[in-house]
Amino acid sequence: MATIPSTAADRAGSRSTEEHRVLLRTARDVADDLAADALVREQAGRPPTDERTRLREAGLLAALTPPSPGRGTNWRTGCAVIREVAAADSSVGDVLARHYVHTWSGRFYASHHQAAALEEASVREQWLWTGAVRAPAPAENGEDGAADLTLRPRNTGYVLDGRRSVDTAVAVADQIVLDAVCAVTGDVLVVRVSPRARGVTVEAAHDRLGQRVAGAGEVVLDRVTVTPGQVLGRRPYDEESTAPFTALAEPALRLALCHVVLGIVEGALTEARDLSRGGRAHRLPGEDPDLLLTYGELASAAHTAIAVVDRATEAMAQALDVGAHLDAEEPAGVAALVATAETVTSRAALHITTRVLELADAPGLDRFWRNARVLTAHRPVAHRLRSIGEHYLNGSHRAVAAAFH
Repeated sequence: MATIPSTAADRAGSRSTEEHRVLLRTARDVADDLAADALVREQAGRPPTDERTRLREAGLLAALTPPSPGRGTNWRTGCAVIREVAAADSSVGDVLARHYVHTWSGRFYASHHQAAALEEASVREQWLWTGAVRAPAPAENGEDGAADLTLRPRNTGYVLDGRRSVDTAVAVADQIVLDAVCAVTGDVLVVRVSPRARGVTVEAAHDRLGQRVAGAGEVVLDRVTVTPGQVLGRRPYDEESTAPFTALAEPALRLALCHVVLGIVEGALTEARDLSRGGRAHRLPGEDPDLLLTYGELASAAHTAIAVVDRATEAMAQALDVGAHLDAEEPAGVAALVATAETVTSRAALHITTRVLELADAPGLDRFWRNARVLTAHRPVAHRLRSIGEHYLNGSHRAVAAAFH
């Protein structure tokens, strides 16, 4: 039988599929490595210095950057990698999720040329990114979340002052992305700084309830020099003035964190299942109807959350692929799906990680609940549901923006 010639699109698709498989294999290897000492590292609660090295040596920091010919990773694969790592250690999954999303900062805020140069440098130097960029406020709100950081112009660039909480890798990152208000113009600018720059100090968060290895803390900036090349661009004042592609920045971060939460769910269920199988020598798990009922309920809740997150992930991937030509109406629909995914995963994670404590008695099993609690506690479900409902009923863009405040 004659072979049908492949098209360029077929070959590109084949390369993409193979790259996806290779990267997922790498992520599984990293996850296996992290799982071996996850409990010990969680109890120690040290900054993720060693974890950064593991990610860097595996090539994940360089791989998880926006896709371009010859480098980077598409959104679907990036999220799959994050979830794989988070199932073994959600703190490291959190670090990787925020790293990946913040590597998109150039595309969200800067020019095409500046974004490309920044991504090339990130891959070459294997930078670890983190950050804390506030979402634009609803138009009628008028509150500016960037006012805690101030930029003052100088002859070349700016001087940055203030302090900001950062949720991951604050002491070990190579680039921290922040938004700050220009004291002269009032513009909100998105900038990147190094935690090792003069005038930057870091105050690590101690005794956290969960996500203890994520490296959260506060970055304190005292007359830190910001060169023109460190300014990525302007962050819009409110959602009404936000360009469609830039409007994806905050939902992208929320969605990446949904994959971290799914990793917690999958990790908790897997560990509880293994404990249930190993702890019933005189009665097989398959012979206990109550146990089967419980695992059926929890597995169903997990599958429901996965389905909702996967739908939002596909919508986000398609929107990111469109890029600067994104339709003005599309970000609101994507954001509504992300808000729905957040709501479903939050409920599922807290329910599942609580119930697994009833199924097995083992040291460290409580870490899944604590980690889920830290990642979900500051997002009130009722607030999101009202915003989702207003968008569904009235098609309100304002409601979608409000869901992320």
